[in-house]
Amino acid sequence: MPPRRILLVDGMNLFIRGFTANPTTSTAGNYVGGVVGSLNTIQHVVDMFRPDRVYVAWEGGGSPRRRAIYPDYKANRRPQKLNRFYESTEIPNTTQNRDYQVRLLVEILKNTPVCQIYVSDCEADDVIGYLAKNTLREDDVTILSSDKDYYQLLTRNNIRIYTLGSRKIIDRSVVEKECGSLPENFALMKSICGDDSDNIKGVPGFGFKTASKRIPLLLEKVDASIDDVIALAKENATGSNAPKAYKALVENEGIIRRNWKLVHLDVSNIAASQVKKVNDIVENYQSARNKMQCIRILLREGIQTYDIDRFFASLNHVGVL
Repeated sequence: MPPRRILLVDGMNLFIRGFTANPTTSTAGNYVGGVVGSLNTIQHVVDMFRPDRVYVAWEGGGSPRRRAIYPDYKANRRPQKLNRFYESTEIPNTTQNRDYQVRLLVEILKNTPVCQIYVSDCEADDVIGYLAKNTLREDDVTILSSDKDYYQLLTRNNIRIYTLGSRKIIDRSVVEKECGSLPENFALMKSICGDDSDNIKGVPGFGFKTASKRIPLLLEKVDASIDDVIALAKENATGSNAPKAYKALVENEGIIRRNWKLVHLDVSNIAASQVKKVNDIVENYQSARNKMQCIRILLREGIQTYDIDRFFASLNHVGVL
């Protein structure tokens, strides 16, 4: 049996792009750009890759395991502001509107051939990472997201990322060229450089360019380890002319090891019960095709311009095999 074509969607990452940029409003005056933008993008990507299965992974409230390691993990996250102009200074409660739109999008997708995965206390990237590396290992996988955390999953030729930002395909060759690291070492590079978006502090003075310059083994050795990096740093940290970067690596070894536990996508950040739930959802999912219910929902919410017929036509083949 040939490998199936799988589309894995980072649900909140997808939604936020439409939520912040799409100005669509309902007849009731509610902003619904997150819903319309998400449906349009799923339709576009399905038309492009023709997947046999589509899975949308939602955030499950964050990772208690990561917060136990580092209490400030993602502590700087704030509600997204709507990216549009207002005629008055009264800006609507974007948190309330965001939650309304997410619930509406989930309700619509429940009536389509799209399988949604929500696991309490589990991040979407952990779900997608687990599926790509385990349950769907033999399948041809496309990940829809602009999150670079997924670069570490591009260790096989049957995994790629379609990024929402530049709308291009990311594979291992792109990671090597743009980041100066093998995908197998991308989590290690992020452990060194940190990630401002997740409030993860890295080694002072290190960004991707510095890391690729000072630590060439990131691009040369598959599955380089923290021990390899520290050994290299110690070899080059002595002498009056030694670059300060190597000394910084040695002094911040503890930070690198902590960050590795935060950024590495592995089952170590998922409980056995969460793994079981993910597998149960994937294995037992029954594809739905209730277009009339979707039409009722859209009419109820005053979303009159969206072409739901086109959406179902694009997903006609999804979930059939």
